Amino acid sequence: MSCRPPWSPPGRRSVRGIAAQGRIDRVLSATTIMDQDDERIGDYRALTDVELRTRWEPPNGLFIAEGELVLRRALRAGYRLRSVLIDSKRVGQLDDLPLGDVPVYAGDQATLEAITGFHVHRGVLASFHRKPDLAAADILTTARRVAVLEDVNNHTNVGAIFRGAAALGMDAVLLSPSCADPLYRRSVRVSMGEVFAIPYARIEPWPDGLHAVREAGLTLLAMTPAADAVPIQTLSAAQRERTALLLGAEGPGLSAKALDASDVRVVIPMRNGVDSLNVAAAAAVAFWELCR
Repeated sequence: MSCRPPWSPPGRRSVRGIAAQGRIDRVLSATTIMDQDDERIGDYRALTDVELRTRWEPPNGLFIAEGELVLRRALRAGYRLRSVLIDSKRVGQLDDLPLGDVPVYAGDQATLEAITGFHVHRGVLASFHRKPDLAAADILTTARRVAVLEDVNNHTNVGAIFRGAAALGMDAVLLSPSCADPLYRRSVRVSMGEVFAIPYARIEPWPDGLHAVREAGLTLLAMTPAADAVPIQTLSAAQRERTALLLGAEGPGLSAKALDASDVRVVIPMRNGVDSLNVAAAAAVAFWELCR
């Protein structure tokens, strides 16, 4: 599943686009892909197969960005671009980007769907190199507001939590080893690229690694509907000074060991007989309350 340098003509075409500020002189060249089995676009094959992508992307230090907006945000965040796969009708949209010698492959929608396994309605996919993993200890030295996720293995929820964290003022996200990959395509897409804006790291071992969070001076707040949980809006100024908010998976919530490791159990008061919110929605409410 490796990608080789783009072929020279034939099969290569140039497209001149119009940038937002007016016509530009740069011409973006794209190699037309006719065969879904072309090994140069191996990075994009079977994107809907979560198990396959999980075995392929992190071990090879890659991730896929979907959509022009997400591609641009990844570039601004300093991720190194490996290649681009784009709908032939959209090639001109990227003329203003400094792509250098990065190969750009183009195909019609039928070809893109055959390669990826889904209708690429955003029309742009890009393969990026991951950055080196951060260490939780490095994040904890400066962060004042941290989200800590336990067993949140739904990619949509992970992406939504990162988007909320970026929008509402959280400094970082820490994940248990079993959490979904924040750079999986669906997580990146749902976050609208905000996973690039929030530092994150894995906590290992779990849950013993939570002791390092407390030792860094953060108060561990466990989100739970338990009877002994206090309304989150009643936290004292001291409890809000530096906080790490523990959030569990949809359904089971936080494990008993994670709850035992916390300093305070907190709850969002519910009305009308509703017992809980989706974890991403609950995270957003709690983020706003802690950061206001």
